Amino acid sequence: MKPIKKAVFPVAGMGTRFLPATKANPKEMLPVVDKPLIQYAAEEAVEAGIDTLIFVTGRNKRSIEDHFDTAYELERELEERNKEKMLRIVREILPPEVKCVFIRQSEALGLGHAVLCAKPVVGDEPFAVILADDLISSDNKSVLSQMVDVYDYQHCSVLGVQEVPMEEVHQYGVVDARETDSRMYEVRGMVEKPAQADAPSNLAVVGRYILTPKLFELLETQERGAGNEIQLTDAIARLLGNQRVLAYNFIGKRFDCGSKLGYLQAQVEYALAHEEVSEEFRDYLQGLDLGPVVAEKKAANG
Repeated sequence: MKPIKKAVFPVAGMGTRFLPATKANPKEMLPVVDKPLIQYAAEEAVEAGIDTLIFVTGRNKRSIEDHFDTAYELERELEERNKEKMLRIVREILPPEVKCVFIRQSEALGLGHAVLCAKPVVGDEPFAVILADDLISSDNKSVLSQMVDVYDYQHCSVLGVQEVPMEEVHQYGVVDARETDSRMYEVRGMVEKPAQADAPSNLAVVGRYILTPKLFELLETQERGAGNEIQLTDAIARLLGNQRVLAYNFIGKRFDCGSKLGYLQAQVEYALAHEEVSEEFRDYLQGLDLGPVVAEKKAANG
């Protein structure tokens, strides 16, 4: 089996839950402290040994391409002002050996269709898929690095999963799986956004995939599913008829930055860990008086 060297980033979504902030600015460019979400995702891929980043974009996503491009004017100005630290940050967003490829998804037909758009670049290699909305911190190995280790040993598709409350399963693709080892499950089936009564488990797929190229064949013939879109989950469920698929309950803390609450939680925890602002920010939080805010909210709610 070939090594995992390519990662697909589906970034064509409109980000309606963050309007008006995302009216002209991609949700993937929303910052957590001082980096946009898409940079955290790209850094995770690079740490896992990926050397080709494939961004499937849509309208109003040009700033993602600009972010990973060389900014000659900015670099020249920083150089002239002797801003060496800032210059280094700008130049080292990605290592020089890492290549970025941008593909336009002309029509928003779902996550499965976005992944299929990457086929001409991925070819017949296994590949990763990373959803930048899911920001996952880990003390040691990144989540994708953990999953690459699983793939290197098992040589099959691997889905990143975590347990979620049963009342939230309708928000996810959920696996029907049998535990085979610590944190490892043999996938027997998948359901996209099931009702709580129909969910086969509470193991939800959350934004990290390693997939074999066989999946492209299935996506090409995949009928539309939930939301009248081509669902990646449906194609993976069909893949089970051809190949083994594993679910891996990764080690790490996930922040759902596709939601306002998850995004705010990420801001707080990443700020508390940031070398420049952590101490002052912690002091600020400890001294924060929420009394007037709580009282005002109670009054507004009657």
